[in-house]
Amino acid sequence: MKILIVEDEPKLAGFVKRGLEEQSWEVELAYDGQVGKKMASNYRFDVIILDVNLPILNGYDLAKQLRNDGLTTPILFLTALGTIDDKLDGFEAGGDDYLVKPFEFRELIARIKVLSQRSNNREQSSQILKLADLELNLDEKVARRGGNRIDLTAKEFALLEYLMRNRGRVVSRVDIAEQVWDIRFDTGTNVIDVYINFLRKKVDKDYSTKLIHTVVGMGYIFKEE
Repeated sequence: MKILIVEDEPKLAGFVKRGLEEQSWEVELAYDGQVGKKMASNYRFDVIILDVNLPILNGYDLAKQLRNDGLTTPILFLTALGTIDDKLDGFEAGGDDYLVKPFEFRELIARIKVLSQRSNNREQSSQILKLADLELNLDEKVARRGGNRIDLTAKEFALLEYLMRNRGRVVSRVDIAEQVWDIRFDTGTNVIDVYINFLRKKVDKDYSTKLIHTVVGMGYIFKEE
């Protein structure tokens, strides 16, 4: 599981990070709302933990902006603000759960597990993948960007689906060959690079925000620039 913590108190952030890493979870930190938004938008997380009183962009506004951008990652507010109105504000902003400081660490872990399971179940039933203004409808086998339909071949669609399901993660040519082409040996051809270029022309060429990026010597990563 990969978790993003957006918390401006370094001591508390470090404490929570260490505790979650003891669960063998991968944890990233952001110390203000602006950086938190950038990380949440560009990389895939299973759960996002937000404080409310954050520099630059507070937790409520951050959650609202992420939801408005189409991000469905579960959000857990972890804050000292504990009134009913505070909690209602958190849920109305797009939060999925709300835990008041001080808290029992066991309860935090339990809530994270519940949110992650709920998210996994939702993703399995959801047939639409989204990033930025790109949308991939798995039922209709249709891709749209900015509302405009993108005509893809079956293999281009499969490649785009794989990249979107692994957004924020570098995938190698070997990964793509195995998962999209079902090739488990080195053919010596550049078919993957060719198809990546096909996708770039259709998905990125006419848009200022690029989504398909090359990581030299490693492969490709699908994220909002």
